[in-house]
Amino acid sequence: MEKQRPWDGYLWAAGTTAGCTLVALAMRPRFDLVNIAMVYLLAVVFVALRHSRGAAVTTALLCVVTLDIIFVPPVGAITVDDAQYLLTFAIMVAVALVISRLMEDVRRKSHAQAQLAIEAETERIRSTLLASISHDLRTPLAVLSGASSSLAQQGEQLTAAERQALAESVFRQSREMADHVAKVLEMTRLEGGSIELRRDWASLVEIAGAVIERLRERLATHRLIVEIPADLPLIRVDAGLIEQALTNLLENAARHTPEGTVVRLGARTSGNELVVSVEDYGGGLAECDVDRVFTKFHHGKVEGAGSGIGLGLAIARAIVRLHGGRAWAERVPSGGTVFRFSVPLEPAPPMPPEPA
Repeated sequence: MEKQRPWDGYLWAAGTTAGCTLVALAMRPRFDLVNIAMVYLLAVVFVALRHSRGAAVTTALLCVVTLDIIFVPPVGAITVDDAQYLLTFAIMVAVALVISRLMEDVRRKSHAQAQLAIEAETERIRSTLLASISHDLRTPLAVLSGASSSLAQQGEQLTAAERQALAESVFRQSREMADHVAKVLEMTRLEGGSIELRRDWASLVEIAGAVIERLRERLATHRLIVEIPADLPLIRVDAGLIEQALTNLLENAARHTPEGTVVRLGARTSGNELVVSVEDYGGGLAECDVDRVFTKFHHGKVEGAGSGIGLGLAIARAIVRLHGGRAWAERVPSGGTVFRFSVPLEPAPPMPPEPA
C-alpha cells in the first residue's frame, strides 16, 4: 500500500468539499437545507475515515463555511439567522473529531498487531533456520566426528587405503557443510537486496555446459540426459547467478533421487520466455508440496523416500525472480517431478558487421 503524504488529507478535504458543493447546488431546487447539510456531513465522514484528525477537522470547517455562505440565509455572508444551524455545524465538527479519534485507535491497534505479526514471523523464521541448519548439518557432523576419531585413535593400525577413505570422507562432508553455510549466506544476500545483476548476453548451452562440468562428480551416479537445442536465442542475464540457479536444481535432483535414476535437463522457448526444466524420477513430490517446494526452509516429503528440501530451491527462485522470471514444480505422471524456471526473452542485439 502506498504511503500517504502528510498533506494528502488536506487536498482531499478541499476536493471533497468542492465536490459536495457541486452536488448540493444540483440538489438545492428540490431538497431542503437539512438534506443538503447531510451531503456535507458525508464529506466529513469520508475524510475522517481515510485521513488524519487534522484533515477531518479541516473538512468540517470548510463544509461549515461553504454551507453557511452559499446555502444558509443570509446567503453570501458568514452569519446565521437561525440558531438551529449552529447545532448542525457543531455536529459536523463533533463527527469529524469522534470518527478521526476512533480511526486513530484502529490504526494504532493495526500497527501494533502488524508489529507483533512481524516479530512472530521473524521468530518463526529464526527457529526454522536453526532447525533446518541442524537438520542439514547433523549427518555431516556425525560422519566428520566418526572419521576423524578413527584417524586419531586408530590411524597407525589402519591401512593406507582405509586412511585414504576416511580422509576423503572428511573432505566430502566438510565440503557439504561449507555448501550449506554458503547457501544460508546467499539467501541472506538475495533477501537483503545486496546483489546487483550484471546482465549480459549469454548462451544457455554454455551456461548448462559449465554447470554440468561443475557437477560432474555429483551427477556421476545418475543418468543425465540433456535436451537443449543448439539454436536457442541468447538471453540477457547475469550468467553467474543463472548458473547458480541451475546448479541448485540439478543438485536437488541428484541428492533426492536414488542412484542410477534418470535426470533430464531440457530447455525450450514459450512465447516471450525461455523455460528451463530439470526432471527426475525419484518417486515424485507429494501433492501438498508441489506449490510449496520453492518456499524457504520448507521440508517436503518425497513419495517413496524420506528426504528434506533445503535452501537450494528457494535460492534458485529468488535468482529467477531478480531476472523477472518465475519458478515452479509439476508432478510427472510416471512418478517423478519436474522443476522449471523461466527468464524473459529480449530482442537480440544486432550482429557487428564483418570487416571488409
